[in-house]
Amino acid sequence: MEAGSLAPVGEDRFSTPRACCAASGVGAERSCREDTRDRSHGGRVAGAGCPSCQGLACVGSVYNPTPPSRRSMSLREHALALFRSAVGTVRPAPMLKRAVKLQRDGGPQLLVKEQAFPVKRNLYLVGFGKAVLGMAAAAEEILGDHLLQGIINVPLGIQESLQQAGMQEMLLKPHSKIQVIEGAKNNLPDPEALKGATAIQQLAEGLTADDLLLVLISGGGSALLPAPIPPILLEEKEKLTKMLASRGAAIQELNTVRKTLSLLKGGGLARRAYPAQVVSLILSDVIGDPLDIIASGPTAASSHSIQDCLQILTKYNLLHSLPKSVETVLSRSPTKPTAPEDYSHVCNVLIGSNRLALDEAKRQAEGLGYTAVILSTAVRGEVSHVAMLYCQLIQLLHLSFTGLGEGPLSDGLRGSLLQLAAELEIPGLDLAEFLQALRGVGPKRPVCILAGGETTVQLQGTGKGGRNQELALRVALGLHRAQAMETSSPPGSCEIIFLSGGTDGQDGPTEAAGAFCSPELVGEALQEGLDVEAFLSNNDSYTFFSRFQDGHHLLVTGLTGTNVMDIQAILIRATERS
Repeated sequence: MEAGSLAPVGEDRFSTPRACCAASGVGAERSCREDTRDRSHGGRVAGAGCPSCQGLACVGSVYNPTPPSRRSMSLREHALALFRSAVGTVRPAPMLKRAVKLQRDGGPQLLVKEQAFPVKRNLYLVGFGKAVLGMAAAAEEILGDHLLQGIINVPLGIQESLQQAGMQEMLLKPHSKIQVIEGAKNNLPDPEALKGATAIQQLAEGLTADDLLLVLISGGGSALLPAPIPPILLEEKEKLTKMLASRGAAIQELNTVRKTLSLLKGGGLARRAYPAQVVSLILSDVIGDPLDIIASGPTAASSHSIQDCLQILTKYNLLHSLPKSVETVLSRSPTKPTAPEDYSHVCNVLIGSNRLALDEAKRQAEGLGYTAVILSTAVRGEVSHVAMLYCQLIQLLHLSFTGLGEGPLSDGLRGSLLQLAAELEIPGLDLAEFLQALRGVGPKRPVCILAGGETTVQLQGTGKGGRNQELALRVALGLHRAQAMETSSPPGSCEIIFLSGGTDGQDGPTEAAGAFCSPELVGEALQEGLDVEAFLSNNDSYTFFSRFQDGHHLLVTGLTGTNVMDIQAILIRATERS
């Protein structure tokens, strides 16, 4: 290899799965080479990868991480270790137990973040979201006989997935008082989710002033609490949501429209539970952690009006192609601000977020010897622009590692990054300060940049993929193009890997949580006859990663039982000289 080129990550195609199996006590003869294949794409099936690891263990045992050695591990293994530590720290049970306690001395009280609520066998529980099953299991353990009844809406297949992964602590005990309804296949509202939402609504409407309703909310809760205002049908509301998403609407915009057309969102559940005391425990999957946007804010006063909904529909040219039922509901809703409703019976408590996950990943990276920095927990924007941001950051780091951290090339990249960040309008990001902090990094110490948030994909094709897989593939293409444009190779070499993954374990309607990439990916794919640009033009990132090197670059975890948006990691270190 020529001096100055970006070195390959330096691992055979199955080194990481074998390493994870070894760490889990599984013999090499039963490695992930034996994984079950999805015959349509050639990739690993979620939860079925290694017959002994069962999905989640194949990212290094998310829930029982062992301290890895530093240099002996590949960058891919380091990235996996950071991802598993981030997901592990936002597990539902530990988060809920940190936030909630039952005080039995004197009159029993439910203590929630230092607030006390008297309980006298008058406790009811409802929940909806990807992390709610584990939250409910922990809550029932804490509440004991004080809990009278519960109903939770959770993603289709999550109980089986957690069972197969050996995550018993996230499952309800036999004879539980909590009814579990599974629905929202591929994170889309469906008749089963509607059935669960109706049951939750009926429970809430039957409560009295003597009752306490504990509400568990996490990401994915919006799809699991569909209750369209009559005469809107579920299919009509879902069609409108799909149209908005396909045109690049952000999660905040989607949830604003959902709230306007829902009986339970936008504070509707809290209103129906009145006069009971409502205590909501919330795991955030939304940038900035706005309580009225997470799961479309079923227990929070809405900060949006019907006018906001109309502006969003106008922005995406949908105002004149609405179903008649939606027009009916919008026309009878007040367009002028109304008097604020009383939510004094509601206590909303945030118990987990993307920041918590990234802080833990940063701690782990520093333990592995990295200079670790968090770029932002609010990365948002169209995926192609975000990919450009990451590509330019990687290029800047590469120059620093090869002795060109100061000079016209680096100055040009810094200027381009500042302009791009201004266009993306990432909340709270001071990129100039961040870039200043990166000055002086070099080959003596590896660097890890962490980020979180949620990008959007403007659909133009009919392929299968998710925002994390598309982001990784676009980063790979950007790095490939940057290499092709280099007129001279800087001295020295380094290895680089980029990871993007959804903490819920499901990236779009696919079996993968996300994907890895390196600067070499596009060139290696061409050798296999795979044209990355063609796959991207069809939004077909999952099919690409499934076919490329037998799915080795896919991040497959199965459903994790939690959800705090997405996590990205850039890892770079100097290659060892032979």
